[in-house]
Amino acid sequence: MGISPDNVHGLVLAVSSSVFIGSSFIVKKKGLLKSGNNGTRAGLFLLPDQYNLFLKDTALFSAGGHSYLYEPWWWAGMIVMIVGEIANFAAYAFAPAILVTPLGALSIIFSAVLAHFILKEKLHIFGVLGCVLCVVGSTSIVLHAPQERAIESVKEVWHLATEPGFLVYSGVVLVVVSVLIFRFAPLYGQKNMIVYVGICSLMGSITVMSVKALGIALKLTFSGSNQFIYYQTWLFTIVVVFACLLQINYLNKALDTFNTAVISPVYYVMFTSLTILASMIMFKEWDSQNASQIVTEVCGFITILSGTFLLHRTKDMGNAPNSKSSPETPVSTKENSTTSANTEEQQMAIF
Repeated sequence: MGISPDNVHGLVLAVSSSVFIGSSFIVKKKGLLKSGNNGTRAGLFLLPDQYNLFLKDTALFSAGGHSYLYEPWWWAGMIVMIVGEIANFAAYAFAPAILVTPLGALSIIFSAVLAHFILKEKLHIFGVLGCVLCVVGSTSIVLHAPQERAIESVKEVWHLATEPGFLVYSGVVLVVVSVLIFRFAPLYGQKNMIVYVGICSLMGSITVMSVKALGIALKLTFSGSNQFIYYQTWLFTIVVVFACLLQINYLNKALDTFNTAVISPVYYVMFTSLTILASMIMFKEWDSQNASQIVTEVCGFITILSGTFLLHRTKDMGNAPNSKSSPETPVSTKENSTTSANTEEQQMAIF
């Protein structure tokens, strides 16, 4: 089956978004590292065996601070990331979520490759294999992605969002998120990362559906059919703002509490899986496809997940030191700056 013009537009925007976002990680990291060398670092990450040492002598660790806000490189990276997020936002207006969302993994590839050449962070051979798996999986999804539904008004999207199937899904999401926030987060949020990641992923699936609706409204408006005269457009806008703020809050809590190398792949898997599920329920994108196409897309998605997991698990293996150090030796300022920069990168990318 050929790729429709709308899918091509969505593909170009999604890949462009990944290039910009992946590049922004490197530019921002250069700013964070320069800031760490010249002043106070943005944050601190402690290994379990270093925490007691930190409590005994906090002078060994230079923590906290926002001196990176005075660094032009960091702001340049933020601008590039904003451009990437805008491109990602626009991609949902043209292509189905099953095509756009998994391609977010490509930003990890661009970031890893650029870090290898620019920041001299060596990419392990298994990291290269992870990149190849992501490309293969993305190619499978692109070639077999469903056609985008032709929509003439935001009222059509509202009709899809208020059908029984998606109302049930949205209701379940809101109930589960409320239970996680008010019941489990105070008790287990600091112990189990699934609590915070689950809140972000569940709300993320609703966010993407609203972003897609808002993107369609903007596309139709720019085409001459003003969609902002309908209250449905403003309701979708309110959902996007509220859900994004909630996600940012709990994603930051997750990153501040748990290891970023563990959070990132788990969040990607849960967020992408739930987003595809929500898209299937709301837009019924698999109705026009046969079993072989659906299986190929699922296999492509699993291949991307495997590549992403492999990249994250081996991202520090290429920089392993030759000499062994004592586990009680505190991490150097430069090493802490690098880890802080990685955490700062993950906090910014939502979709």
